[in-house]
Amino acid sequence: MVDLALSPADSGRPARRSSRMPRSVTSEPIWLRIALIGLSLALLSVLLFAPLIAVFSQALQEGIGSALESLADPDAQAAIRLTLLTAAFAVPLNAVFGLAAAWAIAKFDFRGKAFLITLIDLPFSVSPVVAGLCFVLLFGANSGIGGWFVAHGYPIVFAVPGIVLATMFVTFPFVARELIPIMEEHGRAEEEAALTLGASGWRMFRTVTLPNVRWALLYGVLLSNARAMGEFGAVAVVSGRIRGETTTMPLMIEMFYNEYMPVAAFTLAALLALLGLVTLAAKSLLEWRHGGELAATRRH
Repeated sequence: MVDLALSPADSGRPARRSSRMPRSVTSEPIWLRIALIGLSLALLSVLLFAPLIAVFSQALQEGIGSALESLADPDAQAAIRLTLLTAAFAVPLNAVFGLAAAWAIAKFDFRGKAFLITLIDLPFSVSPVVAGLCFVLLFGANSGIGGWFVAHGYPIVFAVPGIVLATMFVTFPFVARELIPIMEEHGRAEEEAALTLGASGWRMFRTVTLPNVRWALLYGVLLSNARAMGEFGAVAVVSGRIRGETTTMPLMIEMFYNEYMPVAAFTLAALLALLGLVTLAAKSLLEWRHGGELAATRRH
């Protein structure tokens, strides 16, 4: 029989441990990390940085004077005003709608709630061009509703109201989808406590609900504003492309480009890109300053 007992010398010797530490399952080899980072930077360069550089370089190829002169064009100025006007109407209206929809979905239980959430997500799955055609069929001069408005001097399609409606349709999910998760996270306890203490409905909303969701609301407004200024498909259908009247900045960029006016087209595109970059900077600042409060909104 083999004696497996340790000798006195061996019994006092500490057990040898492997010098190799187990690798974490979440860590990757350094070469793989470098490859992934390089691939990500290459894709960003091709899809984002290179187009932006090309737009700004084309806008300034004849000097900043020519670029500013193209922005002074009456059609370009009308497009800029209409774009800002459309966003000024569509974004606040969508903020009100988003608050109301999120309040109803998060604070109340009713039949058809899942169907309502599906309807809110509808603009994400429907082509903007299809949405524009629906507005033309519903509010066009040949329809009952649209004909009545035209007869009373308030046309909707091929006018500013139609542009605002189309922009509202493609942007209204953003605010609601940012607010619903965070309202569900907070629950109903604070509102019920405020009502128990004698607060009115408006005071409860102003002092309890709104402070809890203010940063998510602002985040949704920023996203909605960015989409509103850059919308093309639905607006192209309902606007009629009336030069100087119903052409937004994206439409005017296409018209300038098709008319062989590259400096004007790329200058207006650069301005639209700058507006988008400002919105992105505000969004990033909001995430940096209030990232914890916005974490709940990332569930969707």
